[in-house]
This record gives sequence, structure tokens and C-alpha cells, in this order.
Amino acid sequence: MAQARQLFGTDGIRGPANIHPMTPDVALRLGMAVAAHFGKHGRVVIGKDTRLSGYMFETAIAAGVCAMGAEVMLVGPLPTPGIAYITRSMRADAGVVISASHNPFVDNGIKLFAADGFKLPDAVEADLEGMMEPGALDDQVARGREIGRAVRIDDATGRYITHLKEAFPSELRLDDLKIVVDCAHGAAYRVAPAVLGELGAEVIPIGVQPNGTNINAGVGAMHPQAMRDAVLEHGADLGVALDGDADRVVFCDRKGAVIDGDAILAICARDLARRGALRGDTVVATIMSNMGLVRCLARDGIKVVRTPVGDRYVVEAMVNGGFSLGGEQSGHVIFLDHGTTGDGVLATLQVLQVMLRSGEGLGELAAAMVRFPQVARAIPVREKIPLEELPKLGAVVRGIEDELGDEGRVVIRYSGTEAKLRVMLEGPDAAALEDYAGRIGEAASAELGPPPAA
Repeated sequence: MAQARQLFGTDGIRGPANIHPMTPDVALRLGMAVAAHFGKHGRVVIGKDTRLSGYMFETAIAAGVCAMGAEVMLVGPLPTPGIAYITRSMRADAGVVISASHNPFVDNGIKLFAADGFKLPDAVEADLEGMMEPGALDDQVARGREIGRAVRIDDATGRYITHLKEAFPSELRLDDLKIVVDCAHGAAYRVAPAVLGELGAEVIPIGVQPNGTNINAGVGAMHPQAMRDAVLEHGADLGVALDGDADRVVFCDRKGAVIDGDAILAICARDLARRGALRGDTVVATIMSNMGLVRCLARDGIKVVRTPVGDRYVVEAMVNGGFSLGGEQSGHVIFLDHGTTGDGVLATLQVLQVMLRSGEGLGELAAAMVRFPQVARAIPVREKIPLEELPKLGAVVRGIEDELGDEGRVVIRYSGTEAKLRVMLEGPDAAALEDYAGRIGEAASAELGPPPAA
């Protein structure tokens, strides 16, 4: 049985750069472990977003891979789904993404793809951690002519742009659309404007001047106000906001109303179902997706399967169930007919083709889903005691669930990356949800206590 993971969270290893576990030493040992696991004479793609610390981790991981005798293929700044695509298309044995996604530039992270472009199962990550123990691979390092080398794939961006355009129907063009695209000063700063522009749209790009420290800073999917303001200023038909590694996206319509991943799923699922292209008449979503999505899709005979939070778990359920569409409220949307992971630019193209086919604006399409009020809280905790061992919190939650009945939900989970308890409540009355959130927060703090002072 694989050991429990200590370094890997819900989406790779992540944290402040140059503080454990995000240090060059850990990155070096991870590179060695990846090469040892996937083949000491194999090939490993390494890509990154635009963070300053990406140079440091790129070099460290490449050194570890080469130390074991494997070959490195460097693609530079490229969206996470682009790295997954290049890994598959180049017939590499593994892909490494250096990115902390939507986090500020001081953070960084490392996530991995297998040869098929899918993220690794928990058990494989645990095995990699075992090989990262100091000295674990010392007797396997390459010597002399066996040491690996690194090459740069200069046309990786062009390859990925071509792949994205091929996912858009050849009979459709974007000539009559004015689109604001906010790239968050991140990995898609070249890709997204190029794809939309080459398909005929008038593109108004923002967040396309990365300097290593401005990724996600006041722009992108986590800060949609910048996109919204630009749409209203320029009279655009819609806005698109990506996060730092472009695996998630949120939109706004011509009036500035922000449209999240749940609404994107509703728009695309209903269109695919009408065309007989929604496999299993099912959408995979997480426990955080709004009840409004479930009720909207049920009217069209579409089922929703829920998973834990994390696009990797959504993809796992899609593969196991043979489904073609899934995603998260946060904007990770996966179209398995075209890619293996969340892809913000691909999702944009899928929404645009629905608009063109239907003749409806984005706001009109999104209106089909009536959202239930939601309240979310992140409560700092001292330690992550199993929830079933917290009787006071459990009693409060059960009482609230009884009050909500079938008209609401309570979702409680620990963060995979922070010392926090995440609480989400959903129901018809927003004021009542605020009261419930306060009650849960008090009970949680009483049993879990505040975190120790820094």
C-alpha cells in the first residue's frame, strides 16, 4: 500500500517559493523521482507560468531529471492544458507544470501529468514522495554518457494554438464579435489573444504584460472586475478572464454580469445534449456546484454526478463513467473530447460556438440557470481533526441540515493547501445562510481553536 501523501495536496505541491516544500532541493528530488518512476531513459516535458520563481524551479527539476539519465523538453511559459497537450503530442513519458495557478506571485507549485495527459492518481504521487526521501535514489543516478540532456521546444506555443483552433468548428468564425480577454499576466498572455484573433474576433487584450511579479495581481479570473470594466468601456460582446495558468475561466456578458463555471457547464451541457453529443446525458461537477445547476439540467433530462473538490477528481469520475463534460464552479471546465484537463481557452471556444449556433447573447444563455444563494467561509484551524470526531460541530450541522431540508445543503471540508476549514451553505434565504454560517463558525472555532501565532 502506498504511503500517505505529505507534499502533494489536491493539485500538486504548492506553497511560498523558497519555503519548504517549494524549495529548489525538493524540486530537484522531485525531478529525480519523476525520471525514476516514468523511465530513466524517457522524456519529460517541463513548462511553467510567468512567475519569477519559475526560472529557479524549472532549472532544479530539469537537473533532477537529467541526473537520472532522462531527457528534458522545455516549453517555457504555456498554459497548464497546453503542457498536458504537448506531453501527449510529443509522446513524452511525463509532463511537469510549474505554477501556483490563481495564487499570488510569491507562491509557486508543481503538478504532474502522465504520458496520456491526465493528472496522476494519489497513489502514484505517494510513491513519488517515497522516492524523494534523501538518499533514496543515490544508487540509481546516471554516470558519464548516461546523464540526460535538456532541449527547448521552440514551437510549443504554436502547436497548442493550432490544437485549440482545431477544436472550433471550421464553418464558424468570430468576425462579428468584440471580445475582452484578460490573461492575468499569466501563461496564456500570448495564446488566448492569438487564438481568438486568428478566428476573426476583435480582441481587446488586458493582463498581457507579465513581469514575473504581477501574475493575478488585480486581474484575471480571481479579479473579474478588470474584465467587467473593460467590457463596459469598449462596448464588447463579452469578456473572458483566465487565471494564471489558464486552466480556469470566468466570463461576463455585454452588461457586465459575471458568469462562473456552473453557468458555463449549464450552457455547454444543454447544447451538447441537444446535438446528441453529451455522453451518458451526464455532467460531472463537484460538491461546491450550485443546486441551480442540478435543477436547470434536470429540466433537459441531464443528470449531475458530484465529486470532491478538485478538477482531478472530476476528470477521474468522467473517465470512469465514460462522460464527456465536467467542471467546477471556479471555472475549471473539462471537455474530454478535446482535452484531458481544465482549459480556459478551450472552454471559451465552446461557449462561443454555442452563442453563434443559437444566435443568443451570453447573458441570455446563462439565464437558463437560476442560482441558489450560497455563503462560503474559510475558518482558520489549529489542526485538522477528523470531522466525525467533532461532536459540537456535528450537532450544529445536523440541526441546520434539518432546517434546510431538500431546499439547501451544507458542505464542510478541510482545505487541501491551508490550515482552514471550508464551509459552504446553500439555500433559498441568503440572510438565513449568513446566520447558519456564523453558528458553524462558532462551533468550529470552539473545537478546533485558532491556529498558533506566527
